[in-house]
Amino acid sequence: MATKIALIGAGAMGGAIGARLVRTGTALSVFDLDQQKVDALVACGATAAASGADAARSASAVILSLNSPRIVDAAVFGPEGVAAGAEPGTLIIDMSSIDPTTTQNLAARAKAQGLAWVDSPLSGGIPKAATGELTLMQGGEEADVARAQSVLAKVAANQTHMGPAGAGQTTKLINQVLCGLGFMAVAEATALAEAAGVDASRIPQALRGGRADSALLQEYMPRFAARDYRRTGRIDNMVKDLNGAQDLARLSNTAMPMTALCAEIHRMLTAAGLGGEDQAALMEFFTGAGNPLPNSNKDAV
Repeated sequence: MATKIALIGAGAMGGAIGARLVRTGTALSVFDLDQQKVDALVACGATAAASGADAARSASAVILSLNSPRIVDAAVFGPEGVAAGAEPGTLIIDMSSIDPTTTQNLAARAKAQGLAWVDSPLSGGIPKAATGELTLMQGGEEADVARAQSVLAKVAANQTHMGPAGAGQTTKLINQVLCGLGFMAVAEATALAEAAGVDASRIPQALRGGRADSALLQEYMPRFAARDYRRTGRIDNMVKDLNGAQDLARLSNTAMPMTALCAEIHRMLTAAGLGGEDQAALMEFFTGAGNPLPNSNKDAV
């Protein structure tokens, strides 16, 4: 029989991870408070669970894809949470993006209950999950990380063990600093190209292979130029991550002036009602935050 894996959290990112696992032959048990999200994965071939504890029973590993430290804590250690149903030695893989300190505390609590914990936040978003090409940065004990990498091999093309518990989350914060600043740079450059009368959609091809080239440039400048606001991420999630990076910087007295500016712009857009929109809606900063988004797919994930 196939090894059973449990998934807690079937939102936009968790749903994409779950769908990829099921399509590639994983026996998946899924729990989410939103039954429609569970049903979507059941339609793909997953099995619905009545609770986190139910999902974790007889599972060799439990994947978490949740929105905040509080929710992760409750999903694992709350009533009918994962810890209530998991067998000793069960591996918990937290693919949520939460702070390193909370992760270290959660990992210690899990170990005290005979469970293994690996933090494995991701980069690449829904498109890369669908093709099994996520980039994962991982923290935990070496043997546990090796197990996690085996479980996640079907969804990831690049997995790196960064150190003990929390190291993966620290690396994710650094990733988000680079992404947040990169999104802003590409959006600003798009606005300049448009103002100067250059077709911004042709710039990625013109710069391909040069020093300014990047995955963000290739994916997002055409989207910025087309005002393509399909949702593959959320501006308010970037606020959360940039807040986390700033909190980490304060602990080490690290100056991060560009990150501070980037965070403030994201907060402005969130306050203007665009927090649930994709990063492509950063163009609204240049055209008037809060404008209607005529090209936004409001029904998209």
